Amino acid sequence: MHITARVDYAVRTLLELAAAGDGPAKAEGLATAQRIPHKFLEAVLADLRRGGLVNSRRGPEGGYWLARPASEISIADVIRTVEGPLASVRGERPEEVVYSGPAERLRDVWIAVRVNLRAVLEEVTLADVVADDLPAFVRELTADPGAWTRRGV
Repeated sequence: MHITARVDYAVRTLLELAAAGDGPAKAEGLATAQRIPHKFLEAVLADLRRGGLVNSRRGPEGGYWLARPASEISIADVIRTVEGPLASVRGERPEEVVYSGPAERLRDVWIAVRVNLRAVLEEVTLADVVADDLPAFVRELTADPGAWTRRGV
């Protein structure tokens, strides 16, 4: 899975908002806290606002805040908001691709990949990450030394 800068910045920004609590946070402060280019962050925040993950208010008392509790926003929600589906094959949903011959069962592999992505990304919320309380199965996956070993190119 390729995690784009846009997704990375969006998740980190929402984690900052989740940790900050209820009050609005300024974009400049969020950018500084996470070392995100301010102009890029403004575009990401616009996506998050359009996607219903943050609310905003202009003015001296304005800023950004989570549109719903951090416990109700999964990492999958963030990815879908800023990038679209969790898994796609050449821009198509895995269930829509058709192969023939020896590649016929490849669609099943892509579906299995999506299921596994969902298993982690839909279960982990912003609140879990901020509280350092990841689900047990995620902790088990990352406890495996092989999880930290780079493979291939």
